[in-house]
Amino acid sequence: MSPFDFRLQRQSTGLAMKGRKYSIFDGVHMEEVRQVRKVFKSKPTIEGAGVHLKRAFGNAETGLFDPFLLLDDFRSDNPAYYMAGFPWHPHRGIETITYVLQGNVEHGDNLGHKGVIGSGDVQWMTAGSGIIHKEMPKGDSQSRMYGFQLWANLPASHKMIDPKYRDVKDADIPTTKHDGADIKIICGSVDGINGPVHDIVTDPEYLDVTVAPNSQFTRQTVRGHTVLAYVIGGKGKFCNAEDPFAYEKEGANYFDMPVEKLLGNETLILFSDGDKVTVSSEDESVRFLLISGKPIGEPIAWYGPIVMNTQEELKIAFDELRKDTFIKHG
Repeated sequence: MSPFDFRLQRQSTGLAMKGRKYSIFDGVHMEEVRQVRKVFKSKPTIEGAGVHLKRAFGNAETGLFDPFLLLDDFRSDNPAYYMAGFPWHPHRGIETITYVLQGNVEHGDNLGHKGVIGSGDVQWMTAGSGIIHKEMPKGDSQSRMYGFQLWANLPASHKMIDPKYRDVKDADIPTTKHDGADIKIICGSVDGINGPVHDIVTDPEYLDVTVAPNSQFTRQTVRGHTVLAYVIGGKGKFCNAEDPFAYEKEGANYFDMPVEKLLGNETLILFSDGDKVTVSSEDESVRFLLISGKPIGEPIAWYGPIVMNTQEELKIAFDELRKDTFIKHG
């Protein structure tokens, strides 16, 4: 084979690798930094029996964050805003992931399971075919109740599996230092250190990341996976986005007009596709939840706490609730 023929063969191989950047002549993969696709400010809402919280995204953005459905921020210092809690309610077809920073949440279900999620703890609940449970925030000695709940969809093949809990204590969640950041690994792997939650069908990653002042953090991501970040403290620049007018922004309300280079508390960032994300800080640190997962790409039929693939499946679920045949296990 002549040098020219060999070069053409390598060129053909490089061009065949769709979705990534390659050098035409050497076939070497050139990593692409994800870009900021859209920024959202979390919006005040009331859920459960009267819990005041901030919703980063929900069914108004159905499909945009696939496989994720909803992210709620329930940080509060006012017991009147959270003590009413979330009394008995059903779930089917999803997973709910509750991460508590401060305070306590008492929980129980229709099968007699009960417990408390405390500061730093995580509960990863797979509702599957159906569960009826309650979650009652109690706060701590300083009336702090800080936490987040993420909903992840399940594919049709897993919507009717048996429910299960993964209750993970703070002491069992590893932490590490990587590239100018302190990282708490709830799900996923960093430098060979694995989080305690694994074997999830949507292959998620859930990290609590704090980037030190005047530092830059880089995290490799899986091509094709949805990646988002939710800022919970400080301010940072995401993926070198210098021009805040270069991406779409949705404020907390119609009159929320400020556009800033550094993104701060209660801000959600959705990234475009790529191989990695970068986050840099200036004079203060920035803390954020970095979440990713493999999109399911199936139809979504969603009403309240039940998420199925079709309207007929939703109708069946609510008929079963009325007939007391909703629970398929135990």
